Amino acid sequence: MKRKIAAIFAADIAGYSRLVAEDEEETLRRLASYRQVTDDFIAKGGGRIFNTAGDAVLAEFPSAVEAVRCAIDIQESLRTRNMAYPPSRQMAFRIGITIGDVVERDGDLLGDGVNIAARLEGLAEVGGICVSRAVHEQVANKLSVQFADIGAQEVKNIPTPVHAYMVAMRREDGSYATPQVKKPIKVPPPGAPAWMWPAGITLVLLAAIGVGGFLAYTKLETSATKPAAVASSAPASAPLVSASPAPLVAPAPPASTVPSAKPAPTPALAAPASPPAPSIASGDKLATDIIPFVSDRTRNVLATEYAPANDFKAIALNINGFVGSSVAQPSEDAAKTSALEQCQKRADNAGSPRKCELYAVGNTIVYAHGLPPVPPLPWVKRDALVEKPYATKDVPLLREAARARLDSLFVPGRKTRTIALGPGGHYFFNAGIDSLEESARRNLQACGAVAGVPCTIVAVDDVFVVPIPATLRVIGFFKAADSSVITPGERSDVARKLADATVGWNAVAVGTQGRPGLGLKAENEQSAVNAALGDCARRDSDCHVIAIGPFAVGPN
Repeated sequence: MKRKIAAIFAADIAGYSRLVAEDEEETLRRLASYRQVTDDFIAKGGGRIFNTAGDAVLAEFPSAVEAVRCAIDIQESLRTRNMAYPPSRQMAFRIGITIGDVVERDGDLLGDGVNIAARLEGLAEVGGICVSRAVHEQVANKLSVQFADIGAQEVKNIPTPVHAYMVAMRREDGSYATPQVKKPIKVPPPGAPAWMWPAGITLVLLAAIGVGGFLAYTKLETSATKPAAVASSAPASAPLVSASPAPLVAPAPPASTVPSAKPAPTPALAAPASPPAPSIASGDKLATDIIPFVSDRTRNVLATEYAPANDFKAIALNINGFVGSSVAQPSEDAAKTSALEQCQKRADNAGSPRKCELYAVGNTIVYAHGLPPVPPLPWVKRDALVEKPYATKDVPLLREAARARLDSLFVPGRKTRTIALGPGGHYFFNAGIDSLEESARRNLQACGAVAGVPCTIVAVDDVFVVPIPATLRVIGFFKAADSSVITPGERSDVARKLADATVGWNAVAVGTQGRPGLGLKAENEQSAVNAALGDCARRDSDCHVIAIGPFAVGPN
């Protein structure tokens, strides 16, 4: 046996027993697939798996930085995979990481370091990461991640409290979510007699009971003399698919001129009212012309052959556009089974990783996910000022495996072909599609379904159709209204001005006080950057660029 210091990584699946009980074969199949992802990332980060048991994985890393980077990569990759499944069937890991003294015996590791990592994993949120203070001190200034201090935590079979931190996981738009901070324990001051701690707790509880009783009595007295105020609110839902007659492709202005102001709308287009966007919900009547993911030809076939057919019948589909339909079956269950089997067989034969789901039974929608989010029309904006020849190396946010896939399948593909990109690096592409509208629609719907937010068409055939930054590194998509670095009072104004600047290059800079500077409708990237920095410098100090085109950017 030998002792050593190592970064210990512990992971297991939340709710694994329930998943197995509901569908053992499917859960075990997905576990093997997900384990391949975790094992690959661990090996890539220089880690070594030293123990596994069911859904649990224990690994060691020579560096805390690599352990945390690996954990983030795993969680982001598995989050994307989980979006293809309903919430009740998603398979999410919790991960805990610590640095500790361990004993190595026959390749296995033992000791407090292993035990603490396992307890930190239990503190982590579903799909989250929890690290010890020692790990936080090692990585806080080395990785571009944020942490939430959850304080000292009492954990099972560890005699002293463990000071822990939650890693803030990245959202789809590139921002970071604040973890749910667990309440830290209160440690008695050094030297305090042991009896004082429980006595203090007792006194606090008695005081709380007294105050609570007084407040409850006061509330009863007040409600007897004061009429109750009832608040009613109905959250507005954003349209998922534009129903306006806007064109799919916006024409490019002449390359030699850049409009200085947005043309005034005609009276007909200036009307505030617009037709309601189509939507689908479980229980709605089937409308074949808005079935998502599938080709226009499939929609036509379903409209002419499926819709008028008698029961029993069903439709199944998956995100990649594979479909199975069955009519004139002896029972509803037989129709559902036949449709699912047809769809899944076609998907499996084509190598699609997505599972088929029932979309309609009879002429009633049973699909629970609704229409995926897509951006408003036009989906493709042709602007000669920003277009440039397509090169896979320039597609932002993608990993090397994704770039290799685009080089081998997208680049040699037949027209029409497009790429849809999401803020978290999600991407979908197709080739040989009958029309640009269908190609864009199917990619945007598939990408939106996985990302959970609208994606953007970045490439059409052999050109990029959005500004692709070259001076700074793309780190996500930019939304001025949600930007935490812009002073709150100016976010909506920045968002409005960017929305109005529909041609040329746009850039946003910000200074130490959060005052923004804008460079709008510029003829090239550098001009937009210079204008944004100059505008910011007139209002703030130490300005830097945070957005170019639709993208959030950072240093290369």
